[in-house]
Amino acid sequence: MAVSYQLVGLGGLLLFFLARRWFDFRARAREIGPDLPGFRLVFTSIIPLPWKRWKGVSASAGWMWEQRFGIFKEFGCDMYSRVSAFPRVGSSVNIADPEVVREVTLSRSRFPKPVRLYRILSVYGPNIVASEFEEHKKFRKAVAPSFNERNNSLVWDETVKIVLGLFETPEWKGKASVAFDHVVDITLPIALFVIGAAGFGRQVSWEDDNSTPPGHKMPFKEALNITSVSLRVKVLLPRWATYLKSDWRRASLAFDELYVWFIDLSPSYLAEIKLTQLYMKEMIQDRRNTFEKGEHFDLFSGLLDCEDDPVDRLTDDELIGNVFIFLVAGHETTAHTLAFTFGLLALYQDEQEKLYQHIMSVTGPDGVIPGYEEMNRFTSSLAVFYETLRLYPPVTSIAKYSAEDTVLTTTATRPDGTHYAKQVAVPANTSIGISITGMHYNPRYWDKPNEFRPSRFLGDYPRDAFMPFSAGVRACIGRRFFETEGLAILTTLVSRYKITVKDKPEWVGLSIEEKREKLLQATPILSLTPKQVPLVFTRR
Repeated sequence: MAVSYQLVGLGGLLLFFLARRWFDFRARAREIGPDLPGFRLVFTSIIPLPWKRWKGVSASAGWMWEQRFGIFKEFGCDMYSRVSAFPRVGSSVNIADPEVVREVTLSRSRFPKPVRLYRILSVYGPNIVASEFEEHKKFRKAVAPSFNERNNSLVWDETVKIVLGLFETPEWKGKASVAFDHVVDITLPIALFVIGAAGFGRQVSWEDDNSTPPGHKMPFKEALNITSVSLRVKVLLPRWATYLKSDWRRASLAFDELYVWFIDLSPSYLAEIKLTQLYMKEMIQDRRNTFEKGEHFDLFSGLLDCEDDPVDRLTDDELIGNVFIFLVAGHETTAHTLAFTFGLLALYQDEQEKLYQHIMSVTGPDGVIPGYEEMNRFTSSLAVFYETLRLYPPVTSIAKYSAEDTVLTTTATRPDGTHYAKQVAVPANTSIGISITGMHYNPRYWDKPNEFRPSRFLGDYPRDAFMPFSAGVRACIGRRFFETEGLAILTTLVSRYKITVKDKPEWVGLSIEEKREKLLQATPILSLTPKQVPLVFTRR
């Protein structure tokens, strides 16, 4: 009998909870108002569920990426809303209107960054990405001088040297063609070596380096590589769980080797590891001991340049936290963007030939890649790179939130196809999602947006509708680094190799567009990640 009363009591509490949640959900939906169309969902999109979309239940981030501008077209408006009940009642407004996005990105106090969503990037310490307001200003002031023309020149020179070094490896040298089941098998190490040299000031070669220095359990090259692609393991798993799988153990060890995340370590583990002998700590100490201001142009040395300023001086945690962000931002994003670029060029052979002929017109018949000072002459390389970023942006959505009640004016479409201005009330504490893919595929700004057309970037183009590097005060501080590296890799490789698709039997007979859907499937994780891009590189 007592058990029955307990069950009735629990049932009553559950009903009360659900009723309260329902009323809160309805109240939040009324605040958004009936004028802005959108989704009313049980679960928020950040909860991983096995389906992409279940009407009225959930809509995943992967589904929204696949829809591009389709969701906005469905609602007939460049903004739409979402209200969800679980895990807590929340609302969001998603935007694909460049004029509204400009207002949001320039009004920092009205639309701050929700830094709590970026705490996963603070595994090594506070940094420029996971910060806002005064802290962000401090980091930007400290970091900005590192991204200068001397560093860009270093990026260009090191990148060209690394790619040319690749051609001399046994896997490439003397071979008529080289095939990859997934092209990131080559773009990831190239990007890793570049960030090692131009970011950390550490040369990493194509030659196998299996030696482990005294005091370490893993070579620097391996630790750098594993750390850059294993952030989810560090963030999502408690330390004890990493011992359940060998890959997770290896990832955990790689993070420890670069630096110890002090917060979660037990005293026994602290005693186990000699902190001063771990790579990042060593790099700071060694560089301070031998450092001459202005002698080195990598990003790490640039950060040390500000150490004489007692106000702007970064703590070790802040220094390492920002260097780690350079690693994350400069490795996977570059490698994945290049994978999409090579895949598109393999599909669209006419565009690849145009690019090759343009490169030859700059380099001359000997094909020698000129120095950084000539980079701006490779206009077609930049156009191909930008068009890839438009179609496959590294970040598909940027998070903000409304700090106050406000009204935004967007563009809506009538059934007859005409456009009109629409005012949208946005309550305080509403999440704002800047849809990069929505803007990049918005037909009001891009003619035939689904087509791969690099020529659209050879003349005037709608700059406010192109935002792979964010905008406003939060614009990507490493944009020039990223562009310089990407152009150097793309130009050097295409000048010597023709890229084709490594066809699968089931792709025979497909049109180019159908094959593109198969070849360039992607998933938005930390950055937009290609699933598998099989390509062949044939010597010209």
